[in-house]
Amino acid sequence: MPDFDLKQKTLGWVGTGRMGYALATRLLEAGCDLAVYNRTRAKAEPLAELGATVVDAPADLADRDIVFTMVAGPEDFKAVVLGESGLLSRSDAAPGVIVDSTTASPEASAAVRTETEARDVALLAAPVSGNPSVVEAGKLTVVVSGPSDAWETAHPYLELFGAGATYVGEGDVARLVKICHNLMLGVVAQSLAEITVLAEKGGVSRAAFLEFLNKSVMGSMFTRYKTPAIVNLDFTPTFTPALLYKDFQLGSEAADEHGVPMPVAAAAQQVVQALMGFGYEEVDFMALLELEARASSLELEPENVPVSDGLSDDGKVDLASASTTR
Repeated sequence: MPDFDLKQKTLGWVGTGRMGYALATRLLEAGCDLAVYNRTRAKAEPLAELGATVVDAPADLADRDIVFTMVAGPEDFKAVVLGESGLLSRSDAAPGVIVDSTTASPEASAAVRTETEARDVALLAAPVSGNPSVVEAGKLTVVVSGPSDAWETAHPYLELFGAGATYVGEGDVARLVKICHNLMLGVVAQSLAEITVLAEKGGVSRAAFLEFLNKSVMGSMFTRYKTPAIVNLDFTPTFTPALLYKDFQLGSEAADEHGVPMPVAAAAQQVVQALMGFGYEEVDFMALLELEARASSLELEPENVPVSDGLSDDGKVDLASASTTR
């Protein structure tokens, strides 16, 4: 990125959950002028120590140049933009650009886009790939779509999120890209579960197998940062089977709409559905490993060895505080 005065634009942030808080922190640490809103104010107040202005309603951010939204779901997204005290509720002010990273439905996004266009407000869809651990490591990625001039305006700030932002076109196509991303996530996770169980049944420890895989051409950031979960059976939830299954459903609908056969994704979707049927709910989707082991008559035990997650500086995960990421 070229040199850029980050205080050239005033920023707003709506939604300081775990991800929103981590990303807002990055903007503040970079020196941005940021005001924040969260429905539960107490969750936003610690950001004031980093220089944020905490406000009482999304409407209080209407005079900001760019406002980022990252809330729980489609209805929350509509409420913070179109609601009684939403970003568009004031007649005397409206943001120039709204950048939304909520997992919003096409219907909710279309409804908001209609109203933002009527107010001459640009809406960018900006789904992210990662979680707070990935944000902290500076490796979060963002895919963006919407008006190209709004992208140019928001781009310098989106780059602060982590490893980079990619512009993919107009409208809501970034949301399709994120669905495609999560389809691959599920397919690769199931494949990783299968081959790891095969190796273990053949007498190879999971730690040794994954060390080799991660050093090979087949290793990836995903296989590396899922390694602690697989080796030590830590399935602390970051993305649940139900959420992954929802994305498989959305992907299937998109494939039908565009006439694209997806036999491998369809098979993986069935396995994720089976995982849910066996009662895996508030766990990480990498619990696919346990389901594969059960089907293979393999009893898994934590190996209790420090292994690299590919994110930390020293490359090793403290077993007492290890957490999985997506």
